[in-house]
Amino acid sequence: MKRVTLYTDGACSGNPGIGGWGAVLIYNGKEKRISSAEDNTTNNRMEVTAVIEGLKCLKEPCEVDVYSDSAYTVNAFNNGWVYGWARLGWRKADNKPLLNEDLWQELYSLSKIHKLNFIKVKGHSDNEYNNICDKLATDAVKNFRTSL
Repeated sequence: MKRVTLYTDGACSGNPGIGGWGAVLIYNGKEKRISSAEDNTTNNRMEVTAVIEGLKCLKEPCEVDVYSDSAYTVNAFNNGWVYGWARLGWRKADNKPLLNEDLWQELYSLSKIHKLNFIKVKGHSDNEYNNICDKLATDAVKNFRTSL
C-alpha cells in the first residue's frame, strides 16, 4: 500500500462566513496543492473538507498520514468519536444531532478505503506545510471575495 502525506487546513472569515480550505499531498517527493472556498460556512466545516478533498485526489487505497491543526478533526478519529457517531446513527452520545454530519459521513466512508493516521500539529507555528495550507485556505477566501 502506498504511503502518502496529507497536510490540511481550513479558514473562515466570520464564523459562519466565507470559508476556504487548503491541502498539500506529498508522495514520492512530489507535491500536489489544492484549495477552494465557499460562502456561508464555518471553520470546522473547512477543516474537515480539506481532509476529504485531499483524500478524494487519491486514485487507489493508500496509507495516509494526515497532518492537521484542527483538534476537532484529529480528535474525532484519534479519540474514536467518529466510530461512536456512526454506531449511534450519526448522533452524539447525548442523542443530540451531530454538527457537520454530511462531512463526517463522507470522511468516515473514505476512512474505510484508506488507512488514516491523524497527527495534530500546532497551527500558525514553524510547520512549513501547515503554513502553506493556511495560505492556500486564506488565499481561497480572498479570491472568493473578489469574485463576488
